[in-house]
Amino acid sequence: MTLNEMLEKRAKHWDSMKGFLNSHTTEKGTLSAEDDATYAKMEAELEDINKAVKRLEQQERIDAELAKPTSSPILTTPSAKNAPEKTGRASNEYKAAFFNAVRSNFRAIENVLQEGVAADGGYLVPDEWDKNLVKALEGENIMRMLGTIVTTSGERKIPFLAEKPVAAWTDEGGKIDFGEAKFGEVILDAHKLTVAVKVSEELLQDNAYNLEGELMDSFASAIGNAEEEKFLNGDGVKGPTGIFDTAKGGTLAVTAAGKSVDSDNILDLIYALKRPYRKNASLIMNDMSVAALRKLKDGSGAFMWQPSMIAGEPDTLMGYKLYTSTDAPKDKIAFGDFRYYKIGDRGTRSIKRLGERFADEGMVGFIMQQRVDGILVLREAVQILKFTSAEKSGT
Repeated sequence: MTLNEMLEKRAKHWDSMKGFLNSHTTEKGTLSAEDDATYAKMEAELEDINKAVKRLEQQERIDAELAKPTSSPILTTPSAKNAPEKTGRASNEYKAAFFNAVRSNFRAIENVLQEGVAADGGYLVPDEWDKNLVKALEGENIMRMLGTIVTTSGERKIPFLAEKPVAAWTDEGGKIDFGEAKFGEVILDAHKLTVAVKVSEELLQDNAYNLEGELMDSFASAIGNAEEEKFLNGDGVKGPTGIFDTAKGGTLAVTAAGKSVDSDNILDLIYALKRPYRKNASLIMNDMSVAALRKLKDGSGAFMWQPSMIAGEPDTLMGYKLYTSTDAPKDKIAFGDFRYYKIGDRGTRSIKRLGERFADEGMVGFIMQQRVDGILVLREAVQILKFTSAEKSGT
């Protein structure tokens, strides 16, 4: 029923109520018990109609609000007085000077660039470009989406409760036994990750070409792929420690010896994870393992694997989000709350230009550097299912 129809219904009902009062009110201005009960029902119905009208009015207001354009055209020249002034590496002046320097083999160095000089040489990238690169990195590897990212300025020690105190029943006046809460710690350091690309001199000289976007895409893709491999499989030597690392990664909970993945394996894995972690848990596995999982059915014959109905959202298995990576081991599946995987970004990214090294090729080299580390701070938050061989993981 539309709002207008509901308003008409309310008006007719109100007229009926007034007519009922006029015809049933006694000379003393009262109603009989029976008429009073009838009128009370009419009042209750009117209240229900009023609530329905309010709901429909609210719907129309929301529809009208959603129908408005998300942005409006700028009809006047923006006033410099109203625009917030950007400073440092976020300023337009720094960004323009940086890319002018890139194109000129860093011969056109302006004073504004000096505040962005990296300690080990090169120049720090503009602030907005650095943020865009981080966003691209998040799209390149799943651990940056699932893990917790922290910015570090030095070695960071993260304490955790290694052994929890236990409560005990005590007799009245009895002796109280003191337990001990033991704490451990993990360390987020910084490992250097570099990526080098060559760009033709023609592209650098062509100011109309989107040099910034091309470099960002190249750097983000290479760095993102290198990060994901270490975030999953790293052993902590010259790089992050991965969630599948046997020493410091997730806890090995289930060992499967079947020919392929089966529902019992997955159920054992899910319930090996403590209930509090299951609320935000998801699955990570190799792309090749999904083929076997898609064939799994529950007791009623329904597929346990459910494809995502929303673009950009992951598929689900037994109600939990499922992420795949070609870097994940073929003989392991991880299930857990990956927010306990800490990714430490040290400082900002810097870029160096190699103008002479590839001069005979008509190319210019660029090196992007970043320092990053990653480690699972609480091993019980991630449980691992391991197959006796890669062949038995459905690959």
